[in-house]
Amino acid sequence: MRLSIWNRSCQQRLPVLLIVFICSSFLTFAQTPALPAITVVGTVRNSAGEPIIDVSVLLQEQGQDSPIRAKTNTDGTFVLSVQRGGSYTLKAHKTGWRDAVKGNLSLSTGKTEVNLVLEKIADSTPSGMEFSDQPTFTVAGVTDSSQAGGHGSDAGLRTSEALARQTIALKADKGEVTDRLLADDIAGRKLNGSENDLLATLARSPNEFDTNRHLGEFYFLSRKYREAIPLFEAAHRIKPHDYSNGYDLALSYRAIGDYAKAREQATKMLVKTDKAELHALLGSLDERLGDPLNAVHEYEQAARMDPTEQNYFEWGTELLLHRAVTPATQVLTKGSSLYPTSVRMSAGLGAALYAGGLYEQAAARLCAASDLQPADSDPYLFLGKMEEASPAPLPCVEQKMARFSETQPANAWAHYYYAMALLKRAKESGDSSITPVESLLKKAVLIDPKLSQAYMQLGNLYSGRNDYAQAIGNYQKAIEVNPQLTEAHYRLGVAYQRVGDQVKARQEFQAHQQAEKNEAATVERQRREVQQFLIVLKDQPATPQK
Repeated sequence: MRLSIWNRSCQQRLPVLLIVFICSSFLTFAQTPALPAITVVGTVRNSAGEPIIDVSVLLQEQGQDSPIRAKTNTDGTFVLSVQRGGSYTLKAHKTGWRDAVKGNLSLSTGKTEVNLVLEKIADSTPSGMEFSDQPTFTVAGVTDSSQAGGHGSDAGLRTSEALARQTIALKADKGEVTDRLLADDIAGRKLNGSENDLLATLARSPNEFDTNRHLGEFYFLSRKYREAIPLFEAAHRIKPHDYSNGYDLALSYRAIGDYAKAREQATKMLVKTDKAELHALLGSLDERLGDPLNAVHEYEQAARMDPTEQNYFEWGTELLLHRAVTPATQVLTKGSSLYPTSVRMSAGLGAALYAGGLYEQAAARLCAASDLQPADSDPYLFLGKMEEASPAPLPCVEQKMARFSETQPANAWAHYYYAMALLKRAKESGDSSITPVESLLKKAVLIDPKLSQAYMQLGNLYSGRNDYAQAIGNYQKAIEVNPQLTEAHYRLGVAYQRVGDQVKARQEFQAHQQAEKNEAATVERQRREVQQFLIVLKDQPATPQK
């Protein structure tokens, strides 16, 4: 009887107990901490650096249809959050403005900052030249580079060519990886674990995409590209449409110098996913594979799709390298208007203006660039090279070189170029005082005993004083450091003549002739290596840029 009553009691209480258990479980689940969100923050600005309000910002994971959306606040800032890592695309859109897009954004944990710049569709360059949808030129082909033209003397042309090569090498950030495409792809990514753990995981599951991908990524981020390639290739065979893996594979091929394979991989990816970064990668590969015509078109397409500072800079400098001076000036002018604080964009524009024979405008642009970041030596070095080759003193150069020498006292070139600016002004004004010049040149060779030009200029100073013993000693040091310094051989020959040593004078004149031949051959080879673009200006036939 008692057992029967207990059973009835349990049956009556069972539903209540079940409800309590379910509620308790639900509360426990609800109180479980959510996974930490991955946050993307940033600011949307115009080309003048002013914040833009009410911009639609979309963050979309690759392969997914529904983006996460936000609007910029009154200060142009935005915040977006996602719950899982992956490869994302960030896009800013506002009516009347050209979209800004940042692709292949790798998110893992924590906070990532991405700043975007919107360009008004009706914008024009500072010169008033319209540059909205179509440029005013077309690169139609290449011509024989041995017929290089230019403005002014041969020294000016050689300086222009040297500046073009130096411009290509300028970095957006002195601390960045040499290869900016690798730097962009590596930024913000972290290793997935230790090498031993990843190797063990791969041994257990050799045919899985993630195991191959993760170990490949470990080697890639460790810059062991040869080790990464077979793992990326295996992952690519398993999942051929994975963009991040395919892009890392292309970059790895490029990093080891296999440009043909890198190009093949990037071209296959472009068929399925049209991205600015793929066009930029193809541009760099085509240039290395000896196809500058395709390279410049790829760089242009990258800048049109994603008008970043880097893409404009690469487009403009590719044009400059291949002596398309007018188009290079146009593109770099536009880039400078979009990115007015970019030192290298201003330096590149200065180099383009110099190549076009606009020496004073070029100097003014470089002087302005040196004011943006006074500690950056690149604008000063460009200015010094221009001043050295110009027939007359350039405006503002002496003042900037004085600052260069003062702020970078351990830089031999700072003292050398300041000395040359003072010397040029002294010659122009007839001032015979050269004491500061001599002191600066001595500082330069003390800091850098291999600065052959400074020894040669010291020799010139002493020769001008008829102090041939000192002159000969400095000319000899210049030649010892650089046997191909043609002018040093000639001036040493003249100095030997002055002291009556005709045998040594004759030897130096012969050495001068041979050095001149070697220099001419080097210049000719460099010119033949860089094909010249054929440019079609609007409504005009194709003509090579001079």
